[in-house]
Amino acid sequence: MESLEQIKIRLEAAVPGAKLEILPNESPSGQHSLLLDNAHAVALARFLRDDAQLRFDYCSNMTGVDWPDTEITSKVKVKKVIDGVEKEVDEVTKTARPGFLEGVYHLYSMAMKHGPLILRLRTGNRKDQVQLPSFTPVWRSCEFQEREVYDLFGVVFDGHPDLRRILMWDEFRDHPMRKDYSEPDDYEYEPTPHDDVLEKSKRHQAAKGTL
Repeated sequence: MESLEQIKIRLEAAVPGAKLEILPNESPSGQHSLLLDNAHAVALARFLRDDAQLRFDYCSNMTGVDWPDTEITSKVKVKKVIDGVEKEVDEVTKTARPGFLEGVYHLYSMAMKHGPLILRLRTGNRKDQVQLPSFTPVWRSCEFQEREVYDLFGVVFDGHPDLRRILMWDEFRDHPMRKDYSEPDDYEYEPTPHDDVLEKSKRHQAAKGTL
């Protein structure tokens, strides 16, 4: 398989105006990924699938990631005069990073027998800009997996042919895989509550005065 840098260069040449970024992975797996801009993501995906040398014809896995608001701490070297002597010291800076949701896709080529190629898409935020383009029209295996991410993380996939909940019921209002998800205490959907669930349910019913 071509290197990630080579694939990035080819994608930028094939889809003018597309913005891509290589995201390093410092874990032992060393599986770096490509962050795609949402506006050109579907065109980039089609190129990856249809190009004769790449032929990424199978998406084996698609999942979501929730990145809440956070503060990033970094160190930079600065020169300061200390006791009349210029010295180079570490200066700590803190930067606020707004939260976002992410879709992560693992691609393989069954025809060429190579992969994985890991793609990432990011939403504008975690509140009212949670749209991502759907890759289901490119790789049909994404259909149920994008529905799961829609259900559990709240990502809305534009262009998905059948976007609806797949694990939770239609009336459910929250997204259980969000890191700020607050678990309910009523468990009205639990037919036989037990252990911790039973205790929470009892407290909830007592507060409502229904026991």
